[in-house]
Amino acid sequence: MPRRLRVGLTGGIASGKSTVEQRFMELGVPVVNADDSSRAVVAPGQPGLAAVVSRFGQGVLTGRGELDRRALRSLIFKDPACRRALEGILHPLIRADMEARAAAAEGPYVIMSIPLLVEGGTRDLDRVLVVDADEALQLERLMARDSVDLHEARSILAAQTTRAARRKAADDILMNSGTVGELRDAVDRLHERYMKLAAELARAPPP
Repeated sequence: MPRRLRVGLTGGIASGKSTVEQRFMELGVPVVNADDSSRAVVAPGQPGLAAVVSRFGQGVLTGRGELDRRALRSLIFKDPACRRALEGILHPLIRADMEARAAAAEGPYVIMSIPLLVEGGTRDLDRVLVVDADEALQLERLMARDSVDLHEARSILAAQTTRAARRKAADDILMNSGTVGELRDAVDRLHERYMKLAAELARAPPP
């Protein structure tokens, strides 16, 4: 089976990544989203949820037996060791779930959408696509979207990796400083390029 082009997609909060994902899907490109996998592996009945409860106790469950994300966030926010323990449990499960979804998806190339892509490394990807925006625009969009004030919006941005680090890791950058229509048009142009790269990769002999 010919190897399929794998494109990692990331971007800062309120940069426009969801719009980019949506346009790729409209173009028939499968998008495997880390957020979807992170929810799936801790669904009731899943081994991931059992492992989290075993490590952190019944207090991280709601009355319905679902993961209480707010309670869990409170625990890991206060204790870096807890955060590392949680990552040790969930990250391998999330990666495995994403790989299974990617293998089942159809199309000449696949988008692997990972918010913490730069922090976690870009292995097993052929290209890294970053959706970028000026910080002032990010703050404006974040305040409007999440109804937070400027101080809180700045704190959220500060908790992420830097814009410079994302740009440095990128093979391709979509600058989202205009309209939604302009961003969608930019995705269309990039799609044409990725289709050509995917065709070249499919024709290449195996390593």
